Parts: sequence; C-alpha cells; structure tokens
Amino acid sequence: MAAPVKKSFTTPDERIDLPGIIADIVDVGDSTITKSVFDPGMHCPQISLEGKPKCLAHHSGYCVEGGLHVQMDDGSTLDVAPNDVFDIPPGHDGMSVGPQPFLAIYWAGARTWMADRAGERVLMTLLFTDVVDSTVRALELGDKAWRELLAVHYRTVRNVLDRYRGREIKTAGDGFICGFDSAGRAIEAAVAIRDRALADGLSIRAGVHSGEVELVGDDIAGVAVHEAARVAAAAGADEILVSEATRLLATGVPYAFEARGPFELKGLPGPRTLYAVTRNSGQSSN
Repeated sequence: MAAPVKKSFTTPDERIDLPGIIADIVDVGDSTITKSVFDPGMHCPQISLEGKPKCLAHHSGYCVEGGLHVQMDDGSTLDVAPNDVFDIPPGHDGMSVGPQPFLAIYWAGARTWMADRAGERVLMTLLFTDVVDSTVRALELGDKAWRELLAVHYRTVRNVLDRYRGREIKTAGDGFICGFDSAGRAIEAAVAIRDRALADGLSIRAGVHSGEVELVGDDIAGVAVHEAARVAAAAGADEILVSEATRLLATGVPYAFEARGPFELKGLPGPRTLYAVTRNSGQSSN
C-alpha cells in the first residue's frame, strides 16, 4: 500500500517565473499540481498564431481569486470566477480580468506551455497510444462503466503528460497523439501510461517516433506523423514500440530495447526494425 504524502507550495519542486505570471509546481503521487498567479491583464502562456495569442495546453483547475476570460478558437467563451472549477481544452486565449490577480490551482496543463510558431518545422518525438479491443471492453462493461473507465484513463494520460512535459496534440478514437521535446521523456511517459492503464484494467498499444513535424495551428503535419502512427499500429497489446530514430536519441533512459521485425510500414519505403521497450535487468515495476 502506498504511503500518504504531502508537499507545500512554500517549497515547490519547480517554479515557472514569467513576466506577470508565477507558477509553483509540486508532484504528488501520480499528479502534478500547480498554483498559478496571473497579474491583471496577463494572458495564458501562449504561442503566436497569425499575430493572435493562443495557448495549446489543456487546463483543469480551481479558481481561488480573481477572474479569467477564455476565448476558444471556435468563438465560444468562458468566464471563470472564484470557487469555479474549470476545464479548458487546447486552442484558447485566457486573460486575467478584474482589479486583482487571477489565482488558481491547476491539476492539468502545468508543463505543457508551448512556444513554437505556426508554420515552423521542429524536431519532435511523437507518442501515439490506442486502447486495445475497446469495442469488446465496452460490450463487457456496458456504456456507463466504459465511459467512466475511459474518463479515468484520460485523466491519467493528462497527468502523465504534465509530469513528463508532453503536449496533448489531440485525441484519436480512444487514444492520444502527444508531442515531446525529449525522446527519453516520451518513452518514460509511454511506460507510465501503459502501466497505469494496466492497473485500471485497460490494455493499450503505443508507438514512439522522432522526426521533424510542421506546426499547423494546434495540430502537426508531416511524414513523421504518419510514421509514428504506423509504429503504434505495429505494437501488440501492452507493448511499446519505438523507431530507430527514437532509440538513438533516447540516451540514459532506464529501459532496454529489443529489436523486433522487420516490419513493412504502410506507405513507407523498405522494411523497418522497431524496438520494444523493456525493463532493464533488476529494474522493478512501478
């Protein structure tokens, strides 16, 4: 049985200090919790898209003081006030409104602030996940229990992304497409998602590939995206496969790689060797 634990924002694990914004971050159990203060008139940490402010993080939290006005890409708006609990998808502009700073406690979105410009090509490690035999599980559990289990899984994935500095790009079916600026963190996140899914009674498959992608609004494009999807599709239940590019970049991770294949990946030339992520000898399961 896990022991209880507590931490204090007085001595946070990490502090993000930007002009007009301070965020204190603590990791507690499987969650990353943040206390953020936005001075009046400050926007969410953002990228610039065609000259407009835009945040690509997924925020869930509780407003303690002040107010936040949220403008979504689709034109919808949300006003957050003290005692409100909120969930804000990626693709928004949020601005602190009113005479006092906006103070909020977040349990999602702490470490997914991006600073890339749309249209740029950037090196990114992509993680694709998918729930295995989701239709069978849904029939076994029934609609209500299946929705509840998926909701738990989605929260788990987003907590893991916060911890390993991943960006949720979008959901696809019952899975996720995520981006990382580190191959090692992407692999560690994949292992954490797989292990926690197993503990919740779900099986997933995952694929990890590193390559250049083009930023297209809050989405991504390019051959690397298709290759990452093919790598994930080749994985079996509870398996994490990585490409050769990712294996070479992932130095210092506490995992071993077992060669699998060769695989013919649809639409890509020539056979490919993929690598299954395994635990090093003597490494215990989390």
